[in-house]
Amino acid sequence: MIDYNNPAVRYYQQVSDECIHYLSIDGVIFGFHQNQLNVLLLRWKGTNEWSLPGGFIKKKESVDEAAQRVMQERTGLDKLYLQQFHVFGEATRYDQEETWRKTTIPLQHIKWSERTISLGYYALVEHSKVVPSPDFLTDECRWWPLNEIPSLLFDHNHIIDVAIQSLRKQLTDQPISHLLPETFTIPELQRLHETILGYPLDARNFYKKVMASGTLERLSERRAGTPHKAPYLYRFAGTGHDAVG
Repeated sequence: MIDYNNPAVRYYQQVSDECIHYLSIDGVIFGFHQNQLNVLLLRWKGTNEWSLPGGFIKKKESVDEAAQRVMQERTGLDKLYLQQFHVFGEATRYDQEETWRKTTIPLQHIKWSERTISLGYYALVEHSKVVPSPDFLTDECRWWPLNEIPSLLFDHNHIIDVAIQSLRKQLTDQPISHLLPETFTIPELQRLHETILGYPLDARNFYKKVMASGTLERLSERRAGTPHKAPYLYRFAGTGHDAVG
């Protein structure tokens, strides 16, 4: 018998009425903090099971609008930089019965699609500006280092793998400034590239390459509190600090 007072049951009934069946958004939110690339994950109520943020597409909104809404609700940020990177449409993406059993949500009596196609989006955000917020299906929303992500619900580990591969391939075309504070050092920028790419870079060659790109400006300020000679701070061109001529 269906418990109509269960918030999850009411949610999925509302989704069934207001949203497009068979189609959803899955979001990989990347943030860079303490020299690590992190991903925002949700822990489902009453469990130790984690998943990516996601949601369904309302009948009167575009897929991009849906992605912005889903990501904004979890981060508290407006006008996120998003990139659609893949469509996950395999006939069998995961074991639905086993997955829903792990969530402890009694959905077996709710009429819903047997198959869902997901549009994968990744977001690049400044870690310090995010206010991680769970929804009423989850107890916790927090950052996980990319190399420590646990086994996730659904096919979300695969989605993250595809997202990072896509980010690596498009790294030179992506505004990675979204992952950094307004000012940063060259070693910090190099570490961001290394974390995304998954391998070390030669410091001298990296410096030459990024300075030759014309996208950076050196500031008059230096990074205080470092054990060695304080390095200069940089910013991406056009972001509003006094640069050194």
